[in-house]
Amino acid sequence: MTAASGYIVSTMSNIAEILIILNPVAGKGKAVERLPDIQRLMAAAGLGFDLRMTDRVGHATELAESAGALGYGIVVAAGGDGTVNEVVNGLMRAKNAGRPVPTLAVFSVGRGNDFAYGADLPGTLEECVDVLRKGEKRAMDVGLVKGGDYPEGKYFANGMGVGFDTIVGLEAAKLKHVHGFMAYVIGALRTFAIFPNAPLVRLDYDGTVLEQRSTQVSIMNGKRMGGTFFMAPDAENFDGRFDLCVAESLNRREMIDLMVRYTKGTQAGHAKIKTMRAARLDIAAPNGGLIVHADGETICIDGKALTIECMASALVLICDAGRVARARAAGVAANAAKSARKS
Repeated sequence: MTAASGYIVSTMSNIAEILIILNPVAGKGKAVERLPDIQRLMAAAGLGFDLRMTDRVGHATELAESAGALGYGIVVAAGGDGTVNEVVNGLMRAKNAGRPVPTLAVFSVGRGNDFAYGADLPGTLEECVDVLRKGEKRAMDVGLVKGGDYPEGKYFANGMGVGFDTIVGLEAAKLKHVHGFMAYVIGALRTFAIFPNAPLVRLDYDGTVLEQRSTQVSIMNGKRMGGTFFMAPDAENFDGRFDLCVAESLNRREMIDLMVRYTKGTQAGHAKIKTMRAARLDIAAPNGGLIVHADGETICIDGKALTIECMASALVLICDAGRVARARAAGVAANAAKSARKS
């Protein structure tokens, strides 16, 4: 069938094991332009596949949920973090219903690709196809949040934000002609202008209670948010726990300082930052005021209570295990060599 019909079949084999779910509007509409590249690269790798293009919000969830029952062993989320989120929710629905659950793979053709970075996946389509061809698998944790607009629960793959970064995202989404990092910068400037008071929150995590006013709380399964901000640089999405980054009530100057630190992942040790790990946490704001997103999707804008749980090893992911660690080690070695040359 044709691309216009939304369904494409590669005839590399009689029965394709791989279903690619492509979000054509990911990357501000650039993802669909990669379709010829996907076909070419998959053919060169000798991988048969079927491909479905989504045509509405929630479509990727529906396609992923039914994929296992249709005989697919691998589902590729081709898009950005929103596409990954929808596919993960579909796979978890299938799991909860006792139906076959395919292995997850990702083609990074979106804008931020934060999940891919934290999951040891490359940022280019060419490398992603190569990772798929090699087929290295690893268990993957999935987050589940209940409350707000999702009392029955919503799954997330990369992370949640409470407070400042959610407001920034909402402000950035209002911009029609500015995208990417600049949209986030403008959103941050608008948020600085209004800078709402930090709500009083109570965090109960793995039996420990913390009560304070917090400008920002990050609950991370991955390492990075917003394409730039390393909220949990040491997080691993296969260790059965979230990495938490909790800020006290901050003024504008302190928030600017922390944003610079977030870009480097050096916020741990700051006087107004607490970092910890937990498999489950409850967040309560007795006076309301919780503004929350999960993988960029709004969970609530004036919430009072949320429960968040890490579903350990809930899915299987095809990845390049150790990719981030190797890159960091190479960076350290390069910096050491540069310092040695200067001395």
